[in-house]
Amino acid sequence: MPSKIWSSQLPSMHPLIFLLCGLGPLGVLATVVDLSTLEWTLVNQNGSIVVPAGIPSQVHLDLTEAGIITDPLLGINEFTERWVFMDNWTYTADLAPLLGTERETADQILLVFNGLDTIANITLADRPVAWVNNQFRQYVFDVSFLNEISAGNLTVAFESAYSYGLNISTRPDFEDLLDRFFEFEVPANRQYIRKIASDFGWDWGPAFLPSGIFKPAYLIYLSNTTNSTSVSNSTDAPQLVFVEETSVDIYKVGQNFSVPANETADWVVNVTLAVRSAGAFGAPTVTLALDELNLTSSPFPLDPFSSTTDSPTWVTVLWQIPDSIPQRWYPHNLGTPQLYNLTVSLALGAPADVVELNIRTGFRTIKLAQLAYSQEEVDARGITPGDQWHFEINGKAFYSLGTNIIPFDPFYARVKEDQVRWVLESAVRSGQNMLRVWGGGIYQPDSASTGGYDFYSLCDELGILAWSELIFSDALYPLAPFLLESIEPEVRQNVRRLNRHPSNLQWAAGNEIEELVLIVNSTAGTTNGTLYIVQFVALFQDFLHDIVVSETHSVPYTDCSTTLGVLSLDPYVLRLNNGTRGEIYGNSERYNYDASQAFNYSTFPVSRFVNEFGFHSMPSFYTWEEVLESPDDFSFNSTVVASRDHHPPAGSLAFPNPNAPQGQYQMTQGVELWLPTPSTSDSNQTFAQWCWSTQIFQSMTMMSQISWYRRGAGQGENNLGALVWQLNDIWQGVSWSSIEYSGRWKVLNYGITATFSPLTIYPFWTPDNQTLEVIVTSDRWESVDGTAQLTWYDWSGNMLNTSTHEFTVPTLNNSLISRTLGLDSILPTGHNATDVWMLLNLTAHVENKTVTNEQYFTPVSLAEASLIDPEIQVTPTENLTFTLSALGGVAPWTWLDHPTGTVGVFVDNTTGLPSNGFYLVPGIDRTLKFLLNADLSQDTDPDPTTFVLRSLWNNTHV
Repeated sequence: MPSKIWSSQLPSMHPLIFLLCGLGPLGVLATVVDLSTLEWTLVNQNGSIVVPAGIPSQVHLDLTEAGIITDPLLGINEFTERWVFMDNWTYTADLAPLLGTERETADQILLVFNGLDTIANITLADRPVAWVNNQFRQYVFDVSFLNEISAGNLTVAFESAYSYGLNISTRPDFEDLLDRFFEFEVPANRQYIRKIASDFGWDWGPAFLPSGIFKPAYLIYLSNTTNSTSVSNSTDAPQLVFVEETSVDIYKVGQNFSVPANETADWVVNVTLAVRSAGAFGAPTVTLALDELNLTSSPFPLDPFSSTTDSPTWVTVLWQIPDSIPQRWYPHNLGTPQLYNLTVSLALGAPADVVELNIRTGFRTIKLAQLAYSQEEVDARGITPGDQWHFEINGKAFYSLGTNIIPFDPFYARVKEDQVRWVLESAVRSGQNMLRVWGGGIYQPDSASTGGYDFYSLCDELGILAWSELIFSDALYPLAPFLLESIEPEVRQNVRRLNRHPSNLQWAAGNEIEELVLIVNSTAGTTNGTLYIVQFVALFQDFLHDIVVSETHSVPYTDCSTTLGVLSLDPYVLRLNNGTRGEIYGNSERYNYDASQAFNYSTFPVSRFVNEFGFHSMPSFYTWEEVLESPDDFSFNSTVVASRDHHPPAGSLAFPNPNAPQGQYQMTQGVELWLPTPSTSDSNQTFAQWCWSTQIFQSMTMMSQISWYRRGAGQGENNLGALVWQLNDIWQGVSWSSIEYSGRWKVLNYGITATFSPLTIYPFWTPDNQTLEVIVTSDRWESVDGTAQLTWYDWSGNMLNTSTHEFTVPTLNNSLISRTLGLDSILPTGHNATDVWMLLNLTAHVENKTVTNEQYFTPVSLAEASLIDPEIQVTPTENLTFTLSALGGVAPWTWLDHPTGTVGVFVDNTTGLPSNGFYLVPGIDRTLKFLLNADLSQDTDPDPTTFVLRSLWNNTHV
């Protein structure tokens, strides 16, 4: 088969250390000393606080461990511990244990930091090494001068990001970017600081502004003497080369950002290595192998290596593989997420001197279709004119079902892979095939050895697409040269790092910025609006685009998470406001906090793709128990509870959040309008029911929106994407999440399971004209036949009537099951709207599996429904299995809570699918099994009697 090679010296830049591409131990390529083995000390600026420390860590975590502060997430510590981020902090370690035998035989010594948060001076044995100002870069420094010393300290002195942000306004190149409008909590000119944006506060999380050596750090020892032992197997002596960075970009011949893949063309395996060498090698080669496919390339000859100091030698090899040989990677709901082990062997000359990198990767093509629909498609399919905006996997359009990911913790250093795996597995269990990695957080890692945990490899394995974003969010960004000089290597490092992952879907250059700039440009009184547009285009259309597309052929780029799309791809020109009225462009988002409009479809966007929509809710009573410290705090509007509602954000350091009453009212309104208002004689029960009821309303309104957007796949908008805001929580507080901080599922995640099913049935009720449409929607690539049943009940559980409907749903489309006009025609004869409800379910066979789906229709709000005591009986059996029986009336939103200290999911004992928060009907028992996650649960053997049953009846009855 044909093979190609290209090698060159790339422009000098700070390289990304990337050891074994995240697989296996660090020491296999060179002698590696983990700096976490040193004894570290943390001291504040005036020396009044000196405590033991560790790495990777952050200042708050070390102060907590030392007993100086309590856990930052407790109570109102976000406020009382602000002094921590206003101080400067220094980490120091004595190097004496390292100045030994390895150093004596090393010709080059590298100091590697995989993550520094954020502004820091680094000194080694009193010699300056570097000043750094970017949390998202990985730094490698040549510190071979260690050979000359016998004692000294490694010191990393962090400047307060808060102080740095305030002082940056004194720079001569500082611009007024209307930052006062974009501060969520901490006013510190965050757009000038390459740091997690939400560290400064967001409307769903706290503002701790942490600092520290938050990712692993190492010393690497290299020798220029040929070693008789294979580099890949020796870890006890300095080695010959060190592979700092590895990029594996797999695409089709001829494919690039503006040229879509020819699905029958050969695959190109593009491998780029950044190599550090302490010596010269005259005839190195690279060989690539895919053992599962019995494929091995011929050796690719490389240009000679010379000793490297300030920057590595870059080499690239291109290996072509026929299209038919590898199986393709698919998201889990569309196929098999097939992965292969790629072995990259770098031979240095002598037979024993071979560096082997084992890289887990896959073959797939991704396209973001964003050019205009043809007139033929408009005419033949009834599509509303305008641009496309959807993704294609391996040449086929598909429906994107997913949520948005935010940082897993305010303190990155304590995130554990088990916790991340649970969140991702929960996404898969609930039917999601896509996660958007939000651009106000952090570039998620793909190696435990360099990033602390591995996000992208889990996505590869589980078959879930990851929409990646560059870290820019909700601000106007400057074009200051000092900032661009830091951003360029940041972006290059992260794009190259993630190339190997078939789950990586695209690069969006930021979050919500295009819309923000257009709003600023059109706002009366804004004199520099046009300037901001020009700067936005220069940064997001030109600068960032050019960097990304120069580093990857396999994934698309778009300027922003929410965008009006493009006028052309080559050259890349954004559409912005250059559209035609009545046509549809780009994608959209939707937030409406007027609960009276929660189910008003006329307020929902008619869009090709909706990448953000959500409503906030309280965490559960159990989660509040983790952080509330006084019995008086357990109240819906207590000072502490309200202080953890950052919606809308304070916009300043004011505490408690003066705007929290707005967010609290929005949740209250949702419950009072649509559910029985919680009020009992037991204050804790009332609080617990309030928390749970906000989650029910959140789930109801999100299920309605998801169903509407999925319906759009068969309408003129041809909607092919719905990403709920948001999946995970960063702390225990009010948020839009479907999974709480501990991993506990909210009602919404069970609701997502139902509405992200391959086939769904949903009642679309329009009260203005009293129209009820029942629609079945499918995301399958083939037509699906099935049966739908619509059954009316009264609240006592008596069946009033039922009807059966056969249906066929075309690919990525929907079918109308019934359409009825007039409430009198809809209701069962002789019954009032307050006394009845409809059960909707379907059964179909998809890929030799039975698919079922269930939804409910109430012609009036449940706040007005004539509910009666359901008299629910819970019968526990072995293995945490529970049978629920309604002995009285129907119990809408029947819910089983697992006890504190446990993490897991309830599944239907028959289907195995997640199930909770359903209508329990007399005579139709439900049996649930609790699948406990032993890795995350503090109590791995919970008593079945500690599980708690809830229904709406408990909102008003003890």
